[in-house]
Amino acid sequence: MFDWIQNIADWFVYDVLNLNKEQLLAEALNFFIYDTTKILILLFVIIFLMGIVNSYFPIDKVKNYLSRNKLYGLEYLMASLFGVVTPFCSCSSVPLFIGFVRGGIPLGVTFAFLITSPLVNEVAIGLFIGLFGVKTTIIYVVSGILLGTISGVILQKLKLETYLTPWVKEVLANAQKEQDLFIAEKQTLQQRLPIIWAEVLTILKGVIPYVIVGIAIGGFMHGYIPEGFFEQYMAKDNLFAVPIATILAVPMYSNASGILPVAQVLVAKGIPLGTAIAFMMGVVGLSLPEAMLLKKVMTLKLIAIFFGVVTFCIIISGYIFNLIL
Repeated sequence: MFDWIQNIADWFVYDVLNLNKEQLLAEALNFFIYDTTKILILLFVIIFLMGIVNSYFPIDKVKNYLSRNKLYGLEYLMASLFGVVTPFCSCSSVPLFIGFVRGGIPLGVTFAFLITSPLVNEVAIGLFIGLFGVKTTIIYVVSGILLGTISGVILQKLKLETYLTPWVKEVLANAQKEQDLFIAEKQTLQQRLPIIWAEVLTILKGVIPYVIVGIAIGGFMHGYIPEGFFEQYMAKDNLFAVPIATILAVPMYSNASGILPVAQVLVAKGIPLGTAIAFMMGVVGLSLPEAMLLKKVMTLKLIAIFFGVVTFCIIISGYIFNLIL
């Protein structure tokens, strides 16, 4: 879908700037241009579309429907399954997260999507089958979906809405005012578009600095931190290898297709499969650039709670993988 952006990034870095592909700076800069462009496009498209949807389906109606109709946890499972069919990395999932929050979707359900989306998708599944076989792939996919679902339920039970930033609360208030205006005046879509467009620009202006800083951090890590740097800490005889692997994975920002071959190399070098998968989940599902992007919508306390719950679930998954595989 985004190959054309990658082609532009390649052309600019390798042809216009004439940097060598083997240079760390070239790799970091290429990554920064590609990811920043992709995420800004996603932000624009998703916020604009969600603005149109929200203008016809008010936030209060969404909340009332979810509170009146007991779905017995299925809403978290559905959010995780939606994450499976959206092949985004952790940072690219943030625009959808913002759109869901703006649309009145409960925070725990939104978290379920945010967790599952980078972990499990068709690209990762295809690579997983080729590298580790069908049985391991099925276990991984099921565990990834359950990880998102269970983490979403836990985070919802903690009632963390008060830890959203004032900026998000202002965006939600503005969205509600817009919806009240649309309904009161019975405006057509053409009449609503200027108001929706203005809100899109307001949200983008607030988020862009965080996108640039977050992806700059990711680009530096992507280009300058060697992939084999942490292998010494994941030895088979280390009882704490799984939590260490998960925590040390956070700086290694990548998507599933980029880190899976690394996980295969780790397994080939004698690292237990569960430890390697926990490392991969940490790389894909948690990252400093993602935290930087989320800083616009979450307080530091909420980010810490989110990362803490997901890290705990990944560690448990890693130990279970080591037991059954």
